[in-house]
Amino acid sequence: MNDLIPILWWAVPIVVVLLMYKFVLRVFFGMLIVPDDRIGLVVKKYALSGPKRLPDGRIIAINGEAGMQAKALAPGLYWGMWPWQYAITMAPFTIIEQGNLGLVKAKDGAGMDTGRVLGRPVESDKFQDAVKFLDNNGQKGPQAAFLTPGSYRINTFLFDIEMVPITQIHENKVGIITTLDGEPLDKGEIAGVSVPGHKNFQDPMAFINAGGMKGLQEDVILAGTYYLNPWFVIVEQVDMIYIPIGYVGVVNSFVGPEGKDTSGDSFKHGNIVKRNEKGVWDQPLDPGKHPVNIYTHAVEIVPTTNIVLNWADSRTEAHELDKNLCTITVRSSDGFTFNLDVSQIIHIPRNEAPKVIARFGNMKNLVSQVLEPTIANYFRNSAQKSDVIEFLANRIQRQDDAKQHISKVLDDYNVVGVDTLIGDIVPPAALMKTLTDRKIAEQEKVTYEIQRNAQIERKEFESAKAGADMQPEVVKSTRQVEINTQMAASKVAASRGEAQAKTINATADAEVRITIAKADAEAKTVNAKADANATEVNGNAEASKIKAIGLAEAEVTKQKTMAMGTEQYAIVRVAEALASNGIKLVPDILVSGKDGGGNGMIDALIGNEMLKKLQKANDEGEKVNKEKASGQKAGGEKPAES
Repeated sequence: MNDLIPILWWAVPIVVVLLMYKFVLRVFFGMLIVPDDRIGLVVKKYALSGPKRLPDGRIIAINGEAGMQAKALAPGLYWGMWPWQYAITMAPFTIIEQGNLGLVKAKDGAGMDTGRVLGRPVESDKFQDAVKFLDNNGQKGPQAAFLTPGSYRINTFLFDIEMVPITQIHENKVGIITTLDGEPLDKGEIAGVSVPGHKNFQDPMAFINAGGMKGLQEDVILAGTYYLNPWFVIVEQVDMIYIPIGYVGVVNSFVGPEGKDTSGDSFKHGNIVKRNEKGVWDQPLDPGKHPVNIYTHAVEIVPTTNIVLNWADSRTEAHELDKNLCTITVRSSDGFTFNLDVSQIIHIPRNEAPKVIARFGNMKNLVSQVLEPTIANYFRNSAQKSDVIEFLANRIQRQDDAKQHISKVLDDYNVVGVDTLIGDIVPPAALMKTLTDRKIAEQEKVTYEIQRNAQIERKEFESAKAGADMQPEVVKSTRQVEINTQMAASKVAASRGEAQAKTINATADAEVRITIAKADAEAKTVNAKADANATEVNGNAEASKIKAIGLAEAEVTKQKTMAMGTEQYAIVRVAEALASNGIKLVPDILVSGKDGGGNGMIDALIGNEMLKKLQKANDEGEKVNKEKASGQKAGGEKPAES
């Protein structure tokens, strides 16, 4: 309790002062204290002197009239502000935060100039001195000037403050500006021309005073932060124009001064002008990013690398210029309808790109107006000059002809025809079946011919192989024939000698007859062996051996005939025939007459006895030889030649 007494002693004076301020100082002396963070807005209830009421159309008093006063009270101590004459409102300061700006609208002031939507700026200490604003004929309505971030003593009786964010243009964007104030656009123009001094439209009055026009502007603003009054400009952010590598951007400007055509007299499809003039610029934009106003400049992206266009139902390139192209249907001279796919490669030089766009407007028009009808009609006309088979067979030649023809046509349109390629050709199914069957038949014919030749070669090979296998037998047979021939010749010679000996010397002695008999026996033995060998060889030989032996015998006969003469050879053959049949050409015993000399009968008898003995010995020898021959055959061996 005792501790509260000192506190109450201090509190009492303060309460007393407050009561005095409220009831004594405020009422009797008009004392007023405006805090440091406030502004005093004054309403005068009535005027004791001077003008009593405001002029017509005004709501803010600047000359002491009754009503809302233009002059506000800054923080501090004031006297004479009696409550029975003045109503004081303590209003906070106006604070514009960072990232914002304050738009100002005046509730009182001079009338707006004709055609204007914004009040022109006047000296007013950034709208903190309302009296100056009104004295300097500040205009009623939205103001061109605005408040940047900060703290302001604004008389809200006169001004309304609206906070809006500042304008920020992002990276890779451009701001397209439309102004809401300025001079009207010239007739035929779609955008206001560039004027200097307005700091990227941040100073509306500088823009207006420089003759800036209301509406769409040619100029754009780039990435950054701007204090733009949205009552003055509307900003639209759009992407920069991006031109990839391998492309150029042909600019068609809708604004600017009328330029002189630079394309020359030979080009009559539009004006090609210098940069920043109205028309198609002669220099395209190179690869990169460009801040282009898309409403005042049209940029057509044109590829400068090779472009492939496909006339095919199932194939479209990434550029999609051939999206509406389809397989070409043609009719041949023989009435068949068939489809073919075509690919056309074109190239547009950089310096020719403006002419292409000036002529066609865009790349799609180039394809639809030139390439599509040119290529389709060429192949239709070409197909009508030949039948389907010929068209298929001469594909390469037709492709070369198409390239030359189409390249020549494209030259007239400032386009280079790089190549024309014929893809898949789809003839009628029935015709393809016929061609397939024919081709199969031709291939089968070739196959059969190859097989036939192979069989012939195989036959010749087998024949040659058989001949080679039989050659030893043929040689052996030939040698045997030669031996037999020699034996036969020997036999003939012996027979001839015998006949001559018998004819010349009929009285040959027994020794001669024995020799002759032995010769006959040996000859018979040799002939028998030769016949046996020949029979065995002939029996085992094949038809080819028989033929060879026959030819050899015929040749031997021919040689014998030529060697002995026809008559001599005939005599030999007759002698051989008589001998083989046992008919003797000369008697074994010849009895001579008286003139012969000697004892004829006795000699005959003696000779006869000797002949019988020789004949018996010969018969026994032949029997032994036959037995030996039989034994050797049974043992698988050939009898030895004697």
